[in-house]
Amino acid sequence: MTSIELTPAERAQVDAANVADGPAVVLVHDLWTLAAIWDPWLEPLAQASLTPVAAAWPREPDSVATALRRPDRLAGVGLGEATGRITALIALLREPPLVVGHCFGGLIAQKLAGRGLARATVAICPAPMKGSIQAPETMLVAAAPVIGDLANRDRAIRFTFPEYRYAWASTVPREEAHELWETTHVPGSGRAVFEVSRSRFERRSPASVDTVNPERGPMLVVGAGHDHLVPPEMAASTFRIQSRNPSPTDFVEFHDRGHSLTHDSRWPEVADRVIDYLARHRRPA
Repeated sequence: MTSIELTPAERAQVDAANVADGPAVVLVHDLWTLAAIWDPWLEPLAQASLTPVAAAWPREPDSVATALRRPDRLAGVGLGEATGRITALIALLREPPLVVGHCFGGLIAQKLAGRGLARATVAICPAPMKGSIQAPETMLVAAAPVIGDLANRDRAIRFTFPEYRYAWASTVPREEAHELWETTHVPGSGRAVFEVSRSRFERRSPASVDTVNPERGPMLVVGAGHDHLVPPEMAASTFRIQSRNPSPTDFVEFHDRGHSLTHDSRWPEVADRVIDYLARHRRPA
């Protein structure tokens, strides 16, 4: 088991979860954001009697300002290391949690579910697992700032605003997109991106997910109709693969949303849909 040093926020949330009635909700953010991206979700989750734990990635800075000042801290983090850290966090909880993840966090959420560690799982615009369909052109264009240079594997990459606008925030006003870029977007590990992009060429890829484990539990896959980084056909591919599992697998698509659907100005509708699903699976069937 990987040892773990919790952040102050994680320690407070884990302690609260372990005295609460029912399972925690472990929230796993994407590569290019920080755990605080989930802050708006905390109150709605609490109102639904769900105790949130926003998990940090390995070596995660404490703020966007720190991440921009020290981007090297985020370089070289792979899917295995990130999954290991969150597995260790889950081991500190009193009972198996509900798990929600966005993009690369959605891929990690599925890896945790495949190990039987989640009571139920929500994968929002999940980064593709090994075995998914070939990346469509929009996804290749969106990921080009990272995968266009092999040297980025050992770097942390932050998108320029035009790149971010295309990949993340294509469905919100330009002013909102720029504010999101300035206040939430941090350099993300190129290693994890290359692990996903090269998964079809590697027999034992870090992007592999156990999709047949009967202990996986219920799962909801969420797609976004105008997402360029994880196009809707990629989310649908994830749903088809996960549907082979004996546990129930559901799918919902927000047809008018982009990749920033979890934290742009229209996030409450997404949160409400996810929280409703979590509440229905709070107790074992």
